[in-house]
Amino acid sequence: MSSTSNKNILNTPPTGGERGTVIKADKLTKRFGDFTAVDQISFEVNKGEIFGFLGANGAGKTTAMRMLCGLSLPTSGTGRVAGFDVYKENEKIKRNIGYMSQKFSLYEDLTVKENIRFYAGIYGKSDKFIKDKTEFILKQLHMENEADKLVKALPLGWRQKLAFSVAIFHEPQIVFLDEPTGGVDPVTRREFWSMIYQAAESGITIFVTTHYMDEAEYCSRVSIMVDGRIDALDTPSQLKKSYQAKSMDEVFLKLARKAARSESNPTKTA
Repeated sequence: MSSTSNKNILNTPPTGGERGTVIKADKLTKRFGDFTAVDQISFEVNKGEIFGFLGANGAGKTTAMRMLCGLSLPTSGTGRVAGFDVYKENEKIKRNIGYMSQKFSLYEDLTVKENIRFYAGIYGKSDKFIKDKTEFILKQLHMENEADKLVKALPLGWRQKLAFSVAIFHEPQIVFLDEPTGGVDPVTRREFWSMIYQAAESGITIFVTTHYMDEAEYCSRVSIMVDGRIDALDTPSQLKKSYQAKSMDEVFLKLARKAARSESNPTKTA
């Protein structure tokens, strides 16, 4: 990817403001027996926005994301994603979003081209759409010569950039990114965020979790969960001002220290 495109992440993140709300949660709650993993969270995300969703292990962000992706039913509260109800229209949500995680996004025993075709087929795209879009992606990623290579033979950074391209292949309204840059080098992380900016500028909403606080600076707005609740939600600059902090890392640490849930708690993946 060119150095010119890398400059995108130095610009003000897109706000998405006037183009409508694509995620709306109102007192969304998830309980497991007596344990409340997500406790009445309320927020909205705008079309084309890059929304950072942060929290320490056990804060509840993974459980919240699963509800928004249509993978887990809430216990109470309301939510709509891409215009669909999180209780009644789970399958419609799944077809209108993209998803990528650090741990699993591609089949390593399939080639680059086979992975693209497999995921495109799931969303029912036409053969012509798949052919044209595959050629575009391979050219954009400078991976024309790797098209027939097994994914497991690619460097991690290449795999992650390919996985992101596959996640938005069907042109979803929203893409959920769960710690997408974990383990990759700093240069690749910058390139990856340049791709995120390009996707947001095209109108795709980005909902991203990350453990890298410098990446939180690239988001339009950031929410920080503590013990199942959203304790802070604002632009990075306003959060730093509100908490008298020089960096998002400082903001995160000030909030995370308030957590009552233990790292050793078996529910820490909530």
